[in-house]
Amino acid sequence: MKRNLKWAGVLVALAVTAFVSGAATQRQNPIKRVGMVVGVKPDRIAEYKRLHADSNAGVRDLLSKYHMHNFSIFLHQIEGKWYEFGYYEYTGDDFDADMAKLDAEPRNKEWLKVCDPMQAPLANEKGWAKMERVYYNP
Repeated sequence: MKRNLKWAGVLVALAVTAFVSGAATQRQNPIKRVGMVVGVKPDRIAEYKRLHADSNAGVRDLLSKYHMHNFSIFLHQIEGKWYEFGYYEYTGDDFDADMAKLDAEPRNKEWLKVCDPMQAPLANEKGWAKMERVYYNP
């Protein structure tokens, strides 16, 4: 019985140590949540879906490399026009620097050369338009 109590004490001490060290290393920066919208050309929707299918690795690893997580794209038709809504969470420490590095990646440049012509940016935009976040439920 004493031996079991001794091991139980050791396990509790290890659990507390792990919890405390985990809490101490939790990120200090809040997650940056980004929503964006762009039109998509109706005759390119099937190709766009194929390129973004779960089975196509595309540039997913680059998104993760530059701290972009939970990246999702949704498609919806509004009043006869097609739009994509994109969402991701940025978890890094320097958004502008990470986006510049991602923009400089040769594979990302090639990806955008294929995808950008499929899109129809909103008026006065060159690509995805950033959206204002007005609500978040943690």
